[in-house]
Amino acid sequence: MRLFDAFKKSQVPTVDELSDPDEGLSEEEKAKIERQLLWKLDLQIIPWLCILYLLAFLDRANIGNAKIAGLTKDLDLTTSQFNATLTIFFVSYSVFEPLTNVLLKRMRPSIFIPLIMLAWGLTMTFMGFVHNYAGLMAARWFLGLTEAGLFPGLNYYLSCWYKRSELGIRVAIFFSSAAIAGSFGGLLAAAIEQMHGVGGKPGWAWIFILEGLLTVVFAVASFWMVHDFPSEAKFLSREDLARVLRRLREDNQSSAEQESYSHGALWSSLLDWKMWLGMAIYMGTTVPLYAFSIFLPTIISEMGWATNVVQTQLYSVPPYVAAALLTVVVGWLADRTRTRGIYNLVSSSLGAVGFAMLLGSTNPGVQYAGTFLGAMGIYPCISNTITWMANNVEGVYRRGIILGFVIGWGNLNGIVSSNIYFSPPRYIEGHAIVLAFLAVFLFGGSLLMTVLLRVENKRRKAGKRDYWAEGKSEKELVQRGDMRPDFIYTP
Repeated sequence: MRLFDAFKKSQVPTVDELSDPDEGLSEEEKAKIERQLLWKLDLQIIPWLCILYLLAFLDRANIGNAKIAGLTKDLDLTTSQFNATLTIFFVSYSVFEPLTNVLLKRMRPSIFIPLIMLAWGLTMTFMGFVHNYAGLMAARWFLGLTEAGLFPGLNYYLSCWYKRSELGIRVAIFFSSAAIAGSFGGLLAAAIEQMHGVGGKPGWAWIFILEGLLTVVFAVASFWMVHDFPSEAKFLSREDLARVLRRLREDNQSSAEQESYSHGALWSSLLDWKMWLGMAIYMGTTVPLYAFSIFLPTIISEMGWATNVVQTQLYSVPPYVAAALLTVVVGWLADRTRTRGIYNLVSSSLGAVGFAMLLGSTNPGVQYAGTFLGAMGIYPCISNTITWMANNVEGVYRRGIILGFVIGWGNLNGIVSSNIYFSPPRYIEGHAIVLAFLAVFLFGGSLLMTVLLRVENKRRKAGKRDYWAEGKSEKELVQRGDMRPDFIYTP
């Protein structure tokens, strides 16, 4: 296997070995070819990734739908025990996330992604056969372990295909499938619950079984539908490969085949202040995200509007639809303006207003409106923050490591989300804690990151970092990643 990999790697042309296929063409002709290339990449990559993440989020959050369908009653779970089953998912999920991007790079996306999908799909299916608290805890642990590689892996994978100014809208589109999963999950759960009693199984068990089997089907198809990195992707001609690699180089990005792993990438990542601040910002998105996605059906059921479980599931759909639309809009605007911090500030303000409405009002109409603003304040910031980090970290291994740490730490804070909603019907503690995370970590952290990046850009444009390039070859400068003086951050 190692001999084959070495031979395969030797056949991969570098950007310098590939002649420019568009040499001699006018700027208008080059622009047309580039648009065609982007359209080709989008059609081949984005739709399938959206489906995969929709399935992942559906399987992760459907326990909230199962709860109001009788899960806690049938398994005789206390509130603390139910919250523990939520918590244990985030423990395994976050612990293994920082390791997964290195595995993705070494195993190739077309192998790694389908394998973890198959594993979590089977775990989800067997969750429908649990009979007690211990069984549910074990299943949730393995679900977190097997899902750990998908979200950081997909973000890292996309950053190896697209320029920084193109990444935001694409990450937003695939992440919007998480919001769609929330709405789709409510509709699907409402339908599946009608199978209550079939095969002697309750409705909540069929939610787990059927949604798990759906993931297994798509996992098998993914062995053929997921493409590898540009240098190994079969759908690219040699000319298109040259265009992809040259576009990345012109954007001051190294491509996946230009680097080999070294421990220096890990140490330089750990010393990067952007990673630590990014972890704080992302923590400000994930605590509200998981609190919202898991407990929204419960929150709506306590408003008193819905007269049965099906109505409760259906009322949970519209806030997610609004969130999905705004996520895509924010991604598009951030790419066009080449700024990202301001969109976190505006969106987090919306979310803070929404949770303040949930916290301060007993009127069901005001509370339901608050769920819309809450969703619209949370979901756009997830994709925008991840894209922001990917834009400002250069080097494929450093980017993979830093994204792994940022996303892993953020998801570890899902433990907080799982243990703050105890006191129905108002859930004062839960809403107050979510509001604090939005205000302090998401809004405050994004403001600080924006200011620091703008200050550093000003220094670089003034030539105050030019000494970093003294005595360095072009190859050595490329290896410095975003610590080269001509790399301008996205504020």
